[in-house]
Amino acid sequence: MTTRTTKVTVTFKRPFNLSGFDGIQPAGSYSVETDEELLDGVSFPAYRRMATMMQLEGNSSARSGVIQVAVIDPQQLEAALAVDAAHNQAYDEFAEWRALNMPTPHLKS
Repeated sequence: MTTRTTKVTVTFKRPFNLSGFDGIQPAGSYSVETDEELLDGVSFPAYRRMATMMQLEGNSSARSGVIQVAVIDPQQLEAALAVDAAHNQAYDEFAEWRALNMPTPHLKS
């Protein structure tokens, strides 16, 4: 079987939690790799996902060069990213409303 690996970077602006990791992870950018295998016997190229893995570098482990890698559910990752984006959009909308509706404090020289 022919396999391929795709690698993307995802960014969380808020702390998040996924099964496969212990506890809540800090906001930041994370590397995600997906391994797929080419299906035989079809008339066009088609791939089946075999595994999706996410790399996590903790503050203490980054100094030692240890990287934790866990197999994750890609649908759970998509859901966590959607929640993160929704929180950020709500915050941005509130900040915009506040800028338009709240008086600007005057600075004393």
